[in-house]
Amino acid sequence: MALQDVTCAFLKRCSVRNGHYHRVWTAQCRHASNNVEGRQESQELESPGFSSGEDAGQGVGRFDPAAVARKRGRKLPPSRYQFRSPRYYRGPLHPHQPLPPSDPASREFEAGPFSLPRLEQTYHDTFASDYMVMAYQHHPPGYVAPQKGARLRPWTGDSPYYKNRPLRGPRGGDVLKLLRKPITFRNIPQLSGVTVHTMVKGAIDDSAHLHVMGMVLQAITGVRAESHSAKRSVAGFGIRAGQHLSLTCKLEGETMYHFLSKLVDVVLPKIKDWQGVKGSTGDSSGHLALGLQPKDVVLFPEVEVNYDMYPPKMIAGLHIVIHTSATNDSDARVLLQQIGLPFHGKLID
Repeated sequence: MALQDVTCAFLKRCSVRNGHYHRVWTAQCRHASNNVEGRQESQELESPGFSSGEDAGQGVGRFDPAAVARKRGRKLPPSRYQFRSPRYYRGPLHPHQPLPPSDPASREFEAGPFSLPRLEQTYHDTFASDYMVMAYQHHPPGYVAPQKGARLRPWTGDSPYYKNRPLRGPRGGDVLKLLRKPITFRNIPQLSGVTVHTMVKGAIDDSAHLHVMGMVLQAITGVRAESHSAKRSVAGFGIRAGQHLSLTCKLEGETMYHFLSKLVDVVLPKIKDWQGVKGSTGDSSGHLALGLQPKDVVLFPEVEVNYDMYPPKMIAGLHIVIHTSATNDSDARVLLQQIGLPFHGKLID
């Protein structure tokens, strides 16, 4: 009983109801309109440090992160911050696996997108649905697709080596083309990339031509150009093996849409007597190409605004290859016609 009395007396003395904060709170709650007593008691309390700007500024000035790090007895593990993604992928069983491309520490990480290009937005809002309607093929109920013959030929003969040998190609040495599946909402053709290439003939005698075209490509595409060297010497043209003569820029995603919009809406309409892209272009796999002469490259707005920066005699022509997800040139041509590229001449699929 004595121990219980001591405990009760201690709790009464340490009760929150006897503190200054409790009296201030009850006064403010009971007298919401006239809390003079609560305001006087709150003024008697010591103001906290975070409410005054001067004390906070002095605390920030006195804080020394280096001293805090030296006093820390247990340091942080360095492996957490010094991780380097492997340069090569050595298989799924290797203990050192590369990071996913979405991780900022990955070698394949690319920041963005930072904007929504008008061409991309128009494709998803208009072009895709229109393309699916144009490519629709109606089949009545009960329709059975005809069976097509085998594209590859088996090896015929009594030789035991024919048993597990891969099938033979088509007769005559023809190359097998990609199969065209019926177009649905799952496989509507779309743009996958653009490759801008140039072969600088002036770089055979003077490498300054290559540097000028590298700056031109970087200005009009927004991607640093990659140079390529000659594999073998050609005495007739004065080309030596290992000499850098060509440049390539590969565009994907946001930069691809910006470049195509600029090409279709700004550059091509300024070319006089331009008939369009040749109908015979294409590789039968959905990739179409067109070319620009040196006088046409100057029409890009990035070159026009700084025309004095690029010597006109050092500007070369361009080869532009547009890659699509279509499996034939006909579907790719329809997609580019939607974007605004005209075609002339005989159309070859």
